[in-house]
Order: sequence, then structure tokens, then C-alpha cells
Amino acid sequence: MDQRTGSDILADELHIQQAEMIWHVPGESFLSALDALALRHPAIKTVSCRHENGAAQMAEAYGKLTGRPGVAFVTRSPGATNAVNGIHTAYQDASPVILIIGQVKRSILEREAFMSYDFRTLFAPMTKWVGQIDSAARIPEFIQRAYQTAMSGRKGPVVLVIPEDVLEERCEVAAGARLSPSRAGAVAPSDIERIVTLLAAAQKPLLIVGGNGWNAHARDAIQRFAMQNALPVVTTFRRRDIIDHRLPCYVGEIGIGANPALLQHIRETDMLLVCNDALSDVNTIGVGYMEGFTLFSLPCPQQKIVHVMPDHGDLNRVFRAELALVAEMDSFAPALADVTPMAQPRHRAWMQTLRATYLQEVTPKPCPGALDVPHLMGCLRERLPENAIVTNGVGAYATWSQRYFPHYQLGTQLGPISGTMGYSLPAAISAKLLHPDRPVVCFVGDGCFQMSSEELATAVQYGVNIVIIVFNNNLYGTIRIHEENRLAGRAHGTDLVNPDFCALAQAYGAHGEAVTATADFMPAFERCLAAGKPALLELRVSQEAIHARYSLSELRARNQR
Repeated sequence: MDQRTGSDILADELHIQQAEMIWHVPGESFLSALDALALRHPAIKTVSCRHENGAAQMAEAYGKLTGRPGVAFVTRSPGATNAVNGIHTAYQDASPVILIIGQVKRSILEREAFMSYDFRTLFAPMTKWVGQIDSAARIPEFIQRAYQTAMSGRKGPVVLVIPEDVLEERCEVAAGARLSPSRAGAVAPSDIERIVTLLAAAQKPLLIVGGNGWNAHARDAIQRFAMQNALPVVTTFRRRDIIDHRLPCYVGEIGIGANPALLQHIRETDMLLVCNDALSDVNTIGVGYMEGFTLFSLPCPQQKIVHVMPDHGDLNRVFRAELALVAEMDSFAPALADVTPMAQPRHRAWMQTLRATYLQEVTPKPCPGALDVPHLMGCLRERLPENAIVTNGVGAYATWSQRYFPHYQLGTQLGPISGTMGYSLPAAISAKLLHPDRPVVCFVGDGCFQMSSEELATAVQYGVNIVIIVFNNNLYGTIRIHEENRLAGRAHGTDLVNPDFCALAQAYGAHGEAVTATADFMPAFERCLAAGKPALLELRVSQEAIHARYSLSELRARNQR
């Protein structure tokens, strides 16, 4: 074996694991690693971002779309601390990510050296594993473990800390091999039989699907099972693309902003089959705006629950399950689909009732102001191909696409469960780099956009021709809703004085324009698609159109009663 530097070994191991892209903000602590990647494996694309949060969020979006870890490099503190938000997103959203942090040299560790920090302590609560590599010879071992940990069971982030002199150290070490992550075993036939028995006995069963890790095979199987057995299906928060919305079995989404009529129907259920979702507080909001764990009674729901997850840790954690199973969706869903159809008239009638509730929910309602946002969502759906990718961050603006923009194919929605603002622009950049042939539209609020707007420069630099649709109402809209609900409308810091977003886009080298009337939207959107560069389309939305379910005036009137 030849001697290699730690940076050479790291580059080679990432190549062996078939890493496609590295997102980073360059730092002195890992410059030799960037150099080794460029010299030894130029096919691995390195993307220089403007902020470490953007780099981490791009890696997270890659993990969501592919099921394989997105890889980000950041330098020691404050580079690493800037990336915390993206790692927390990956942890709550169960997205595989590997964050590699350049650390100070080993000789000055534990001396409070310049930009040094104990990153194992910092990241431990929000990762599946944090490791520090103190010998170049152990890099293959640590990279293998990082990929195994990030991709196995419930997926999530891993952090590797590498001191700068480890990257410079030379040694002889054998190369690793591409990892095939361990997987949960197949579900026993007796468990499938028990599920069938519970469903057959139920009067009003419901199938809940969510989480990451679905592939086309699993999705097709779960849809076939639902259709064959007349089971209504709901998707969890921001996982709406798991089910084709045109299917009569699809009845809506639970989570923040869910249809109250759907939630009322869910309270009538007597049997739940929950696939690949941990049943967090977000997906069990039953009353109010943010009151989680209220949709089902605790700790023993009145419904019989079959809960299927790829990891033991999420089973029987909050809600007691009648049957708790550890299984991957691409083995469990086909096993269900192979069951002899047992559709019963009462199940079909129940499914049709919930489907009618969904169709009523997505029928456009009047929208205050000069921009008819439900109509715009319909126009976008008609114009975009089925495989177009839509991203959104966090804010009340996201309720418009959540309610009125349907999804037909898997892998067409990117949004954070974790509640992190500033997500949608980095996610859109990542999606377009991964799928340059597919349209990518970024929905973002004015407040949300300004938490990562610097990444527009990244999009311009790398020719990432996304379309950014900014909902500008000069508000932190979600927090204003909370102020209306809890402070009798007294506002504290939620009014925004914004820049000229079109001029800002043009200053970055992107296309930029604004619309104030419904009729102007589609011509402007066509110009954005044809611009040949990243484009920003600002929607100047009335503050009255604060939410897809109520106006600001309606909210105030309700709270004053």
C-alpha cells in the first residue's frame, strides 16, 4: 500500500461510498480535503455555499430525496455552530446526513484554542452519532460507520470531527468498501394476518403514511393495498407526495393546518395502521393551532393502532400500540399488497365520505386582496409537469400550497417537519443540482426568505435555475397569528420592513419581478421559467390573506367573541 494523507483517504472513502456532492463553506481546517477531492475525484461536485446553515440544509434535502447521506463540510466554530440548524432539521425529519467538521490540531485540543469547541457535546442530542477521528488510519472505519448509522433504522444525521493535522498525517491503510446498510427483517406472515384481521373487524379504519425512506416500489404497493381494500389514506405533515392525490383513497394531510373536518373524522376511527411515522406532536395536533398529542388519547388511544417503523425507538414511546412492528416500507408495503383484497361495503362508504371531505377542502375559496392565491396554485399545477419539485420553509404562507397544490409523484415535496425557517431556498438549490432536468419551484415567505437569501448567490454561481416565489405580506405571519390568538392582537416585532426583493435578485444576477394582480401572475411565471437563470417572482400579498383557512380580520373577530 502507498502512503496517503488523511485528506486523500477521506476523499477516497467518500468516492467509495459514491458521494455525489459536497456542500461546504470553505475553511482553513479542511482545505487539504477540498484539494484532495479536486485532484483525486473531480466527479464529486463541491458546492461552495454562503452560510453553513445553507450547506447543512442542502445536504439534508439531498438526503430526503435520495435516501443516501448528504455530505457537508464546515470549519470549526463558528462554522460548525452555524450548521446546527440543518443538523437539527435532519434529526427531526429523519434525513440521512454526514457533517464533517474540521477541528483544531490535536496538540492544542482542550486548551480553549482559537475556534475550538467540544463538538461531540454540542451535537450529541441532535444526531445518531458524533465521532472524532484522531488517527488518519481510522478514517475508512469511521466513514463506514457514519454511512451505516445514517442510513440504518430511522435515518438521521451523523457528525464526524477531524482535527486539521489528522487530514495532513500520512499513513498506509487499506481502502474500505461500499456499504450496504443493515435493514430490519421481514414481517412475519402471522403479523400480516393479524393486521388483516384487525382491519376486517374495524368499522372505520384509517391508513396513515409518512416519514422518509419511501421508494417507488413501496409507494406503489401501499397505494395498491389501500385501493384494493377501500382504505382511506392520510399523509403526515409535509409528506404529501407519498400518495397520488388523484386516487380516491387519498383523503388529506394531518399536522399543522390540517382540515378540521378531517380531524373530526379521524376521531371517529376505530383502527389505525400507521406506517413510517413516529406520531410526533406535529402529526397529532387535534385542537387549536399547535396543541400536539391531542388527536388521540394518551397513553392508550381509543383506536387500535398498528404501528410500523424501521426502528424500535419510536414504537410505544408515546402511544400504546396494539401491534408494534419493526420493518422497512419496501418490504412491509408489498407484503400488505399481496394480501387477498377484503374491501367491505362499509369501508368503501367510509373512504368515500372522507374523500368527499378532501374534495371540499381543496375546492378554491375566496381569497382577500388582489391576488387570488388558490387560483395561482391551480395555475401552477396545470403548468408544471407531474415530476416538478416544490419546496417550502416555515410560515403561514405555506398553508396555501399545502392546501391547494396537489402532488402526483413521489419526491416532489421538500419541507421541514422541524419548523426551521430559511429551509426552502437551500432545499430548492439542492434539488435542482440533483435533478437539473426537472422544474424546481421554491415557495417562501418574506421572513423565511431573508433567513437564507444569501444562497441566491450560490444558485447564480452554479447556474441553478430555480424559480423562487416570495409571498410578501410584510409580516412574520405565523407569529402574528399567535399574537392574535394569545395576546389579543398586540403585535411585538412581527411587522417587517423588507428590501426590494426584485432589485435584490437582480443585484445577485438573477431574474426578478413582482406581481400585484392575479392576471399578471402566469405571464410573469413563464418569463421566470424562460429566464435561463435563477428567477425570483415576488407576490405582493394582502396581510388579510394571512392563512389559507381564514383572513386576519376573521381571526380577530373569532378571538373577540
